[in-house]
Amino acid sequence: MKKLVGYIVSIIGILVMALGFGMISLDLEILETISPNYIVGAGIAGIIVGVVISLTDSEKPSRKKGKSGVDEVPIYEGVGKKRKVVGYRKD
Repeated sequence: MKKLVGYIVSIIGILVMALGFGMISLDLEILETISPNYIVGAGIAGIIVGVVISLTDSEKPSRKKGKSGVDEVPIYEGVGKKRKVVGYRKD
C-alpha cells in the first residue's frame, strides 16, 4: 500500500514540475503570482518524497506461514549437507 502512495506522490510531483516548466498550461491567477522556479522546486521535492515513501517499506518478510496463519519452524534430521526437513513445529 505504501508503494502505491509513493507512486501517486511521484506522479503528482512530475505533473507539478511540468506545470512549472510550462509544458502544461493552466490559467490560474495564483500560478501567475508564483515564480516558475518555485513550482519546479516543489515538483522535484514531490518526486523525491514519493520515491522515499515507495522505497521505505517497513514490512519485514515473515517466516513460512502455515495454513492456519501460525509461524512454523522446520525440524531437521541429519548433519551438514545431508540435513533434510522432516516436519514443522508451530512456534
